[in-house]
Amino acid sequence: MHPRQLRIGFIGSGFIARFHLRSLIGVRNAVVTGVYSPSDARRQSFAVQAQELGLGPCTPRESLRALVCAADVDALWIVAPNHERIAIMKEIHRYVTSGESHVFAVACEKPLARTIAEAREMLRLSTAAGLNHGYLENQVFSSGVQAGKEIIWRRAVPSGGRPYIARASEEHGGPHEPWFWQGEKQGGGALSDMMCHSVEVGRYLLTAPNEPRASLRPVSVTATVANLKWTRPRYADWLRTNMGTQVDYRRRPSEDFARGLVRFEDPEGQEVIVEAAASWAYVGAGLRIQLELLGPEYSMDFNTLQSGLNVFLSRNIEGGQGEDLVEKQNAEQGQMPVLPDEATIYGYTLENRHMVESFLLGRPPIETFEDGLGVVELLMAMYRSAEIGAVVHFPLEGLEDYVPLVARPA
Repeated sequence: MHPRQLRIGFIGSGFIARFHLRSLIGVRNAVVTGVYSPSDARRQSFAVQAQELGLGPCTPRESLRALVCAADVDALWIVAPNHERIAIMKEIHRYVTSGESHVFAVACEKPLARTIAEAREMLRLSTAAGLNHGYLENQVFSSGVQAGKEIIWRRAVPSGGRPYIARASEEHGGPHEPWFWQGEKQGGGALSDMMCHSVEVGRYLLTAPNEPRASLRPVSVTATVANLKWTRPRYADWLRTNMGTQVDYRRRPSEDFARGLVRFEDPEGQEVIVEAAASWAYVGAGLRIQLELLGPEYSMDFNTLQSGLNVFLSRNIEGGQGEDLVEKQNAEQGQMPVLPDEATIYGYTLENRHMVESFLLGRPPIETFEDGLGVVELLMAMYRSAEIGAVVHFPLEGLEDYVPLVARPA
């Protein structure tokens, strides 16, 4: 019998963990009872923030085992860096199957893994441990996506027919943490980091309500990647100075631009397409997510920077740099859009509400590790297409252990 309140333990305490933490203010029946990360200072400050937000009491744990085996933790949110997740999942599996942990659910931040083999192992380990599992793909749960899909499929599709094109792009000026810029740790560059959002939200919009994402059968993928900004000497030197000597874009760059096209066959045998784009080279107000859905007699579009709220600050207004108006904010003066509730607009609040409710009821979420595996398969097909300059067809052959060019050891 599941509890009436989900007690969550966080594995990771960085930027994305804080986004999830803030979003939980809008989620019922959830408390944050523990956190582990290698940095004592970070986990201590995370615990304090959880207390201040009224989500605790949150105990900072000195080891992963201490968190996973804590008596007051029911579910785990894996929000650690990409290269640490497979080892974390192995430890969770170990402690749950040995009976040391009573954790019954696990959620993992996107992307699920860096390779198809890793993603398949994440799924195997969670299933073998009997865990309910959720793939944390926030854009699927964006308030605009949820409302737009509901309207299109209820009002337009019955008389107009199924949609046939989903366009999705995400752009900003670059990640916060050094490991994101290191292809071997992150698993790639902008394609791995951001196209995972675009292909999955595209699949979601093209999938009928209550249909599994796998009902769209992938047929082929074509993609291209580029280094547009951060390999230029001025910016490569900036990265080295600000992100550390391990980030060397003069010799070990990852792509900062990617574009891909995925062809699917829908359940009616019709061709449908996801067009996806990602960039770390965008200079604008801040993070920009653009989505479109097109069908025979209708369309919808969504742009996170068209929030309806703007402020203007003249050059006489002074202040330090920050991200108080929009994530990845690029300016402190001029006419700027403001996102008053980023956690909801980007999807984190509805995502975590859905995961908590699903875990408490003991039912699979609408995004599981199986969906995360499907996303990684599409990403690896895109990287392979970009590497060989050709279309990659499904079913995939020889890509189980494929590693993108920029993620291979030096």
